[in-house]
Amino acid sequence: MFVLLVLQLFAGFSVVVVTGASGHIGNNLVRALLNEGRRVRVLVHRSDQGLEGLDLERVQGDVLDYASLCKAFDGAETVFHLAAIISIVGDRDGRVAKTNIGGTANVVRACLECKVKRLVHFSSIHAFSQQPLDEPLDETRKRVESRAPAYDRSKALGELEVKKGIEKGLDAVIVHPTAVIGPNDFRPSRMGRTLIALAKGRMPVIVTGGFDFVDVRDVVVGAISAERRGRCGEHYLLGGRWASVKEVSSLVHKAMDCKVRKPFICLPLSLAKVFAPIGEMAARIAKTEPLFTREAMIALNANKNIVTLKARRELGYSPRPLEETISDTVMWFMQNGYI
Repeated sequence: MFVLLVLQLFAGFSVVVVTGASGHIGNNLVRALLNEGRRVRVLVHRSDQGLEGLDLERVQGDVLDYASLCKAFDGAETVFHLAAIISIVGDRDGRVAKTNIGGTANVVRACLECKVKRLVHFSSIHAFSQQPLDEPLDETRKRVESRAPAYDRSKALGELEVKKGIEKGLDAVIVHPTAVIGPNDFRPSRMGRTLIALAKGRMPVIVTGGFDFVDVRDVVVGAISAERRGRCGEHYLLGGRWASVKEVSSLVHKAMDCKVRKPFICLPLSLAKVFAPIGEMAARIAKTEPLFTREAMIALNANKNIVTLKARRELGYSPRPLEETISDTVMWFMQNGYI
């Protein structure tokens, strides 16, 4: 107990900065850091939804605004870099590349200038090539190629910016979450919107395929452990377990006590890809974000054997069962008026 109090006392003097703090992972990370008694500063771009009422320091800025990064990082001991644009509709206006590659380059440069002691960079499972699908995927897997979706390429190239910083003396580690779900999903995220639609019985059609799903709370624990125990320059996969869209639908149905209609059509991915452009066009006309696009179909044809042994061994990583995650997430959405 005494040791914990001492750690919390010293932690309170050092500043921890989080970019992308209002996102799903970001706001959960901020809450965990605050629970440890740490002094947290966040870089806020537009909205701080999900951060209301939290005792933290806010700096208005953007990863594309270098001056605002230097202001945010001044005196910081650790930076958790999460700010990114996730896209399943390509990169028509170039914002994905600018933010995920150029923004990361700015973060690295600002960390070096402000003498930040450690950078924890959030990459993604999407930075890795999923092929071959029948072989285990770990941190040694090659990165995606130029034909990959724009988001995947941007995360792989963003890692290279971190590597350049390491070569210049930056102490950095890189974590790779898989498909993240869990509580405190205020916006909500794309995966969160999918769970809400399933919970409301508003998704009569689903597709085959699936993904490796992980609890946001476990990702946060893994990231904080990477800050403390991760080796400089190393990559750590933070995954849970693979589940099909159909299984996820069944788990949501169970969490709702079977009170909603389950999807009654399950389209093969090959057929879903044919209809995806129609859904994308309809979403553009309605000015909404589509859930199922051609790039989403590519993502759902994912490797089923994500290996997290390195994170388990070096970081003490131990993800919880998917059933618990979906139950907790559905309950959170219900308690907060989303369902």
